[in-house]
Amino acid sequence: MDFKKILDSFTWKPQEAYDFSIAQTEENNHNQEENVNPLENRKKIVSHLDVNLEYIKTRFNTFLNSDIILREFTLLVHNKPYKAFLLFIDGMVDSNLINDFILKPLMLRNSTNTFQTQKEKNISQTITNNVSLRKVKKFDLAQYISSRLLPQNSITEEKEMDAIISGVNAGNCALFIDTLEIAFDIEVKGFKQRSVDSPNNEIIIKGPQEAFVENIRTNTSLLRRITNNEQLIIENIEIGKVTKTKCALCYMENITNSDLVAEVKYRLNNLEIDSLLSSGQLEQLIIDDNQIGVPEILSTERPDKTAKHLLQGRVVVLVNGSPYSLIMPATFIDFMSSPEDTNLKPYFANFLRTLRFLASIITLLLPGFYVAVTSFHQEILPTELLYSILSARETVPFPVIFEIFIMEVSFELIREAGLRVPSPIGPTIGIVGALVLGQAAVSANIVSPILIIIIALTGIASFAIPDFSFGFHLRFFRFGFVLLGYIAGFLGISIGLFVYLSILCNIRSFGVPFMAPFAPAINSKGNGYFIPPIWKQEYRATYVAPKKEKAQDHISMKWKYK
Repeated sequence: MDFKKILDSFTWKPQEAYDFSIAQTEENNHNQEENVNPLENRKKIVSHLDVNLEYIKTRFNTFLNSDIILREFTLLVHNKPYKAFLLFIDGMVDSNLINDFILKPLMLRNSTNTFQTQKEKNISQTITNNVSLRKVKKFDLAQYISSRLLPQNSITEEKEMDAIISGVNAGNCALFIDTLEIAFDIEVKGFKQRSVDSPNNEIIIKGPQEAFVENIRTNTSLLRRITNNEQLIIENIEIGKVTKTKCALCYMENITNSDLVAEVKYRLNNLEIDSLLSSGQLEQLIIDDNQIGVPEILSTERPDKTAKHLLQGRVVVLVNGSPYSLIMPATFIDFMSSPEDTNLKPYFANFLRTLRFLASIITLLLPGFYVAVTSFHQEILPTELLYSILSARETVPFPVIFEIFIMEVSFELIREAGLRVPSPIGPTIGIVGALVLGQAAVSANIVSPILIIIIALTGIASFAIPDFSFGFHLRFFRFGFVLLGYIAGFLGISIGLFVYLSILCNIRSFGVPFMAPFAPAINSKGNGYFIPPIWKQEYRATYVAPKKEKAQDHISMKWKYK
């Protein structure tokens, strides 16, 4: 009996045609990286159109890419034909602009590119016969085309292939003409984009109702319109070797500290990454490392808030494709401030700031405080309240730490689910989670009723913090204080709070202490946590060291005080 045949009948061997493997040696990977594109080292545009055309076809893979359009044609200049081609990406350009303001002027016969009479030809080619003035001005084809044949508002002459390709990828079109060692980068953007709308995440009642969008030029125009000053500098910086994402560095030249601008620019220009897709990624790449993940850069979708910080001497970075601006440096006060504070009377604004500060303490410490009291310090409670808590917990079989972690995790799940589900059923998830599950947990003796109140109050307080990143930071670290309160009561919370505040005081955001002007104590000249009346806000914040400290005259209401 042939056991080999029996064994082979129970085994399966893949055919060679289906044997697929992506494993490669280090040497092969190195060779592939070196030979990704044999024309990658080509930098300059040459005068031979066929060479440029072949390079573009290879660089853009026109045989595979269906949206890369190459339009070859012939143009006339002084009755002389020149071969040319137009390069653009379908879907990113405005076809009407290309047809009406590029192809028609270049291809159709008209008086600007042809001679109607011999007299016109003689006039245009006049050369003096004087021997002492025998300097013949050479005909400049590129200047003639850009000044007479292309009625487009934005045209740039480029000598580098990379610059032309970057413009095409951004939504422009490129014009190559035979005999010219340059190409024209013509702005004809026409891709669809979201219009300016009201803010979704930073809603205020009294104030502007505009928000940033994903287009960087729309965002810079919003800042230009609000600041209304030529001292606003907007510098373009490209980040990412592959994506080459456009970023805008914005600052007021006559106000912002030059060292701050230089530091931000240095960090942006020294990022060796392949891609940058959002402002959140950029924020993580340019901040200093801190142990507890405190946000060091203020992120906002409101142009009015961004312009206010610009005028105070901050630096702003906008990322193309992201509807958020990054404001730096940022301090604790900035994360607890709302744009509505500026539009309210100081009494009301300071009242709201007090509520927000109280909300941050509740968000961070209330669950841990409840665990510490119920576990170690029952003597500080009134007798009636202590009896009420004990009677509510006598049927609960779990320790308090288990209860609170169940409810905290459940609340975070409900919050996350409310964000991820479709909008029509989002409020339903919140109602069902908060009412039905909470009541069911109490009825099933899984948690005590007083704990539901603690968790609900903590969750509501976390929503009162204006900045999402800072609120998320407090929500995360309250789990640590719950654990400290369960281990050592008030002693554990005190030690944790001491370490936490020490770390906060040690953090610096682009050279500015995070807890300024409180730690270290700095004379902020009216720029503390509570805001003075508008007529007393004479100075900008001293801790950002602006070039121009004074924001207004000592007597601003001259109609009242002469």
